[in-house]
Amino acid sequence: MSKKKVAILTAGGHAPCLSAAVGQLILHYTQQCPDWEIICYRSGYKGLLLGDSIKVTPEIRAQASVLAQYGGSVIGNSRVKLTNVKDAVKRGLVKEGQLPLNVAADQLTKDGVDILHTVGGDDTNTTAADLAAHLEKNGYKLNVIGLPKTIDNDIIPIRQSLGAVTAAEQGARFFSNVVTELGASARMLIVHEVMGRNCGWLTAATAQAYQQSLAGKTWVPGIGLAKERYSVHAIYLPELALDIEAEAKRLRAVMDQGGNVNLFISEGAGLDSIIKELTDSGKEVARDAFGHVRLDTINPGKWFAERFASMIGAEKTLVQKSGYFARSAPANAEDFKLIDTCVLKAVESAKAGITGLIGHDEERGNELRAIEFPRIKGGKAFDVTQPWFQALLKEIGQPMTSVVHVAH
Repeated sequence: MSKKKVAILTAGGHAPCLSAAVGQLILHYTQQCPDWEIICYRSGYKGLLLGDSIKVTPEIRAQASVLAQYGGSVIGNSRVKLTNVKDAVKRGLVKEGQLPLNVAADQLTKDGVDILHTVGGDDTNTTAADLAAHLEKNGYKLNVIGLPKTIDNDIIPIRQSLGAVTAAEQGARFFSNVVTELGASARMLIVHEVMGRNCGWLTAATAQAYQQSLAGKTWVPGIGLAKERYSVHAIYLPELALDIEAEAKRLRAVMDQGGNVNLFISEGAGLDSIIKELTDSGKEVARDAFGHVRLDTINPGKWFAERFASMIGAEKTLVQKSGYFARSAPANAEDFKLIDTCVLKAVESAKAGITGLIGHDEERGNELRAIEFPRIKGGKAFDVTQPWFQALLKEIGQPMTSVVHVAH
């Protein structure tokens, strides 16, 4: 096999898989193709455009397994869309008159890269596909192999994205501390806002992990240490229809009985209503380079808290977001196994000259394969009819009749 040069970059938001994926790529290439050169572009596509890279030395190769112990991305991330010329010029990544795709292509050519591994969500990997198509059109063959990172678990047709399971586990851990604030005031409303723009999977999985953690605890109801008070009382997702009046009536009864209410809310729940309210009031809604609403500026949890507080008679409200806590953790054992399995497939695909996004393909019998980039899309809806989620709603007393699947 001829000697090749490999480049790795991570992009988009953080997830509990990035550092581990970089480490395992270096490790497996070192084991299988020890003479292949490896570089890592700093800060994702920003580093590619600026020609800012790290050469993977023998010392780094020898310690590659250590990366799995860390969250975040040791090589750095950024949100850059190579087809958004205006944004790239504004940020100083390219000069006026330059096309980012051309600049990136020239840099890859200059660096002599044969294989580019991108670790990111649908935006990262569709950008990689744009780059590969552009290069091929100009006579440069680049083998692009992506790894699916998103804690939302919303990439079509990927069965399970890297880092999502860890994020759910960490979100549950986060709330296990926050929930004790229920005793800070009488009639306390606690809102746990979980990441998830279009897909409620993470919120649902976090709620399930949290509820499961309660099963192993010892309770003393007589002094107020009752499981019912510490439980999740409602879960609101983008895929669920919400009758606020009916829910307020149900939750008021919960508040009257236990003295507190705990809500798990996906940051994408009610987003259309929130955006309309903001735009109708003349406020500008901030968006990123990909045109997505910047959810950190919207505060859906606060919006829900304000609407429910008076309706359920809350004396105090507390809104807490687990997103950055959950997404910055190192991968847990389950995720690491999936990461390593996908990385091995990625290296195998690279050696065979195959391009695509590695994952279990839901539209091909869940086969682990390099999925064709034109088939990759974001915004996969969470299927709320799944038995485990239905059982979770039943456990917390949320009416099944309020469940309506909304297609995206």
